[in-house]
Amino acid sequence: MKFELTSDQRDFMSALDGQIAAADPVAANRAWGDGDTKPGEALWERIAEVGVSGLLVAEEDGGLGATPIELVCAFEVLGRHAVPGPWIESAAYLATALTGPERTAIADGAVATVAVPPHTPYALDADVAGERYVVADGALKQADVGDSVASVDPTRRLFGVTSGAAVEHGDLDAAFDLAVLAASAELLGAGERVLDDAVTYVKQRTQFGRTIGSYQAIKHQLADVRIALDFARPLIHGAAMNPTPRAVSAAKIQSAEAANLAARIGLQVHGAIGYTAEYDLSRWLLRIRALQTVWGTPAFHRERVLTSLLAER
Repeated sequence: MKFELTSDQRDFMSALDGQIAAADPVAANRAWGDGDTKPGEALWERIAEVGVSGLLVAEEDGGLGATPIELVCAFEVLGRHAVPGPWIESAAYLATALTGPERTAIADGAVATVAVPPHTPYALDADVAGERYVVADGALKQADVGDSVASVDPTRRLFGVTSGAAVEHGDLDAAFDLAVLAASAELLGAGERVLDDAVTYVKQRTQFGRTIGSYQAIKHQLADVRIALDFARPLIHGAAMNPTPRAVSAAKIQSAEAANLAARIGLQVHGAIGYTAEYDLSRWLLRIRALQTVWGTPAFHRERVLTSLLAER
């Protein structure tokens, strides 16, 4: 099956890309990691105005009533720009799990976060979020924020939480799968950005009188990344059309592997400069590293795929 976005979906991605690029998202990412959340919060408002917060919220609740396909389109763009903030938690999980006024608030652009142990045991950016939730005993509950926890990605500010009063909610399993799907799309976008930056860099850096991009070994490595990302995209789009547990797990596995390959090759072709925090590449390397294990580890998703396949026998 060939997955091809409609002109409206491509236009949506282009408009969102333009809105984010105009706001200097890398500077917002750096500031967020340093504890200054104001640029990131301004970027959040800009993105919410495009409708990303309410993509999965029905029109009668103040959202756009879009499909998971538009969701993955949006999160690929967010990943490409390393946008900080609990977007997966708000626009994918809580927009699906919450009901009533709380869901409408998400559609209006409220910053909210959630912890879903054991797959996402900490609440992302709970110090910035106006509403915090946690899944405990099979129910969605309000959460009290505890101590901060260090993350490999400094822009992912993690906090322990304890459960409070239960809130009305919808299908938590469906919400989890949509969050996994959003994380997969964000990984894809991050991988694409690393590949683009790597291709640009190898065309500029010279060694022994030649650009390093002219060496066949470099070309082969970058081609491997291109192929891996191209294999991940149809899995993500296919899962968006029918977000079953097996489909979204397969998408998460492939997108994580492809993005990880992009990170490793991107770092290799950049050399020592790629390790430095001052160089923009580090923004995506750390984000990819963190997203590989949130919303389910690779082992968890492989087990889900295998269990589903065995159940059909």
